[in-house]
Amino acid sequence: MFAAKIGRWKALAAALSAVLVGLALPTVVAAPASATTSPYDSTYYKNAIGKTGPALKSSLHTIISSQSKISYDAVWNALKVTDQDPNNSGNVILLYSGTSRSKSLSGGAVGNWNREHVWAQSHGDIGTSAGPGTDLHHLRPADVQVNSIRGNKDFDNGGSPVSGASGSYTDSNSFEPRNADKGDVARMILYMAVRYEGDDAWADLEPNDSVSNGSAPLHGRLSILKQWNEQDPPSAFEMRRNDVIYGTYQGNRNPFIDHPEWIESIW
Repeated sequence: MFAAKIGRWKALAAALSAVLVGLALPTVVAAPASATTSPYDSTYYKNAIGKTGPALKSSLHTIISSQSKISYDAVWNALKVTDQDPNNSGNVILLYSGTSRSKSLSGGAVGNWNREHVWAQSHGDIGTSAGPGTDLHHLRPADVQVNSIRGNKDFDNGGSPVSGASGSYTDSNSFEPRNADKGDVARMILYMAVRYEGDDAWADLEPNDSVSNGSAPLHGRLSILKQWNEQDPPSAFEMRRNDVIYGTYQGNRNPFIDHPEWIESIW
């Protein structure tokens, strides 16, 4: 009797296999990043809502290019407002380290903070005259020595620990910020790539997947930046910063802070 049951089970399995042969199984697709909403969707972003890919990038470029520019000297005081420590109004929060440091310690000496160009200044020779070199959406206060270690390197994972910036790493051609700053860096780099498209006096800034961009108007590594955008969503600090730049200084916004899912839609 047991042998008969085994035989019937084998026959049933063979029949099921025959039915399944030739059937197309559904493809498993990763869920897209969740769409977000912004108070500016019906006003500031109204011409971009519903678009994707190149059309979205073009629309956002038009929107955010309406911008007031400030001088490089004015950046010092602006950063004291945009990056103010929410727990100590006399300090700023430094990029890459998260350190809270006195606003008065701005300068070039050891222990000071200075103006970090997240889109490295040499990548496209963006300079410091009013334009991309003074755009607050990618300028942040950073420790002088940490800023020097980062230099003009592209962004990527890996390397040796960075002294003075716990959780950050660097090697000969790339820099990895601490986890709390990864998304900030990604959204700043990709803001620059949308804002500066070569239709003014400046180079067409674009992301790529390289870490050896030198003086080309390119910044990498795009695949890693996209991962960081997903890994580290916009924080309250980052969102407040976007509001201050928009309302007080430049009159334009970083759209990827308001809609981080637009990064995947464009790239």
